[in-house]
Amino acid sequence: MDIVPLLLARIQFTTSLSFLALFMALAFALAWLLLFFKLCTHGPRRAGWTAAYRFWVRFFALSFVLALASGLPVLIQLGSLWPGLMDKIGNIAGPLVGFGVLSVFILKSCFLGVMLFGQRRVSDGVHTFAVFMVAVGQAATLFWVLSLQSWVQTPAGATLIDARYRVYDWNAVIFNPSLGWNLGLMALWSALAAAFLMLGVTALHALRRPLDDGERCTFKTALVVAVVASALQIPVLAGASRVMAEHQPAKAAAAAGYWHSGAEPSWTLFGWPDHRAEKNRFAWTLDQAGGEWLGRDTHGQYLGLDTYSGMRPPVALTFWLLRAVLLLGGLMLLMSWATLILTARRGLDPSHLPRWWLRLMVGMVYTGGLAVLAGGVFSLVGMQPYAVNGTITQTEVLGTTGTAALALGLVGYSVLYIVLIAAFNSMLFHAVRYGVVPVRKPGGGAQ
Repeated sequence: MDIVPLLLARIQFTTSLSFLALFMALAFALAWLLLFFKLCTHGPRRAGWTAAYRFWVRFFALSFVLALASGLPVLIQLGSLWPGLMDKIGNIAGPLVGFGVLSVFILKSCFLGVMLFGQRRVSDGVHTFAVFMVAVGQAATLFWVLSLQSWVQTPAGATLIDARYRVYDWNAVIFNPSLGWNLGLMALWSALAAAFLMLGVTALHALRRPLDDGERCTFKTALVVAVVASALQIPVLAGASRVMAEHQPAKAAAAAGYWHSGAEPSWTLFGWPDHRAEKNRFAWTLDQAGGEWLGRDTHGQYLGLDTYSGMRPPVALTFWLLRAVLLLGGLMLLMSWATLILTARRGLDPSHLPRWWLRLMVGMVYTGGLAVLAGGVFSLVGMQPYAVNGTITQTEVLGTTGTAALALGLVGYSVLYIVLIAAFNSMLFHAVRYGVVPVRKPGGGAQ
C-alpha cells in the first residue's frame, strides 16, 4: 500500500493526541494544586494563599477549555483516520470513552461554574467543596482516558471473535497490566508540568520586583511538588519499563537499541540506531546493564529487533524519544533538588537565589510539559505498526481519505494548535506583567 497516507494519518493523530495530553495534564495538576491553595486559605497567611489561588485559577480554566476543545478532534479523527478501529474495539472503547465524557459533563455542569464564577455567591465551605469536586472530576476523566490508552497497549479481559473484541472480564479490561504505571507516570509528569510552570513564572516575578506573599506561597508549594515528583519518577519509570518489556518487547528492544536476540544486553546511553546495518553507530554503552528492560522468550533468551522483522516500530525515533524523556526528567530532578538545597535555610524563599539561577528556572518553565509530550509520543510511536498491541495493525483500520486531504488536515490542525498554544503563552506572560484584578463581593472587601 501507499505509505504516505498512513504516515500522514499517524502524524495527524499523534499531534492531536499530544495536544490533548498536554492540557489534560495541566488541568489535572492545577486542579489539585488549587485545592491545596484553597484549603490553605482557611489557615494562617490567608491573604497569600488566596492571591496564589486567584492567580492560577485562570490558567486552570484555560487548560480545561483547551483540553475539552482538543478532545473533539481526537474523537473525530478516530472515525475519519481509523474508521475500522471502532468497529473492532467499540465494545471496549465505547463504554470507556462514555465514562470519560460523562465525567467531563458532570464536572462542567455541576461544579466548574461554582468554582470559577460562584465564589462571591456561595459560602467559603461550599466553594472549597466545589474545588474539591472539580479536582476529583479531573482525576476521573484522566482515569478513563488512560484506561483505554493503556488497554490498547496491553489488552486484557477481552478476546477477538469474528474480528471484534468481546469482553469477558471488565475488571481486567479497566485495570489492565499497564494502567497503574501509566497513571503514575501521567500524575508525576502532570505535577512536574504544573510545578515548573509555577516555578518559572515566580522566578520571572523575582527578576522584576520583590515577591508578594502569594508568589512565595506558590514557589514553596511548586518546589516541594517538583522535588517529590521528580524523585518518584525513578521507581515508576523502572516499573513501567518492566511492564513494557513483558508486554511490548518490540518497543522495549527499539527503546534500548537492542538488535540481535541473545546478544549481551548492554544499555546504550547514546548512539544512532542504523536500521539498515542493524547496529548503533557512535554508541556509548553500559555493559550488562540492559537485560532488566528487555523482553524474553519462553527459554529466557533476550528478544532483539531481529525477532520483529517487518513489524518493528520506528527504531531511531523510539530510541531518542525515550532518551528525551530521561534527559528532561533528569534535568527537572537536578534543578528541583538543587533549588531546594539553595533555599532550604531561607525558608524556600526564591528572592535569595542568584539572578542567573532565576533565569535558568525561567528557561525551564515548560520542561514538565515537554516531558508530557515526549512520553505521550513515545507511547504512541513505540506501539507502531499496531493500533491494538499484538493483534490489530494500523494498516487494517486505516481509512480511505486521500493524501491531499490528509496533508491539508494536518496543516490545519497544526496551525490551530500553534495558535492556541501561543494564546496560552500570551495570557500567561500578560498575567505575569499585569497581575490580576481584585474581585470584590457586594458590600465587601477585595478577595
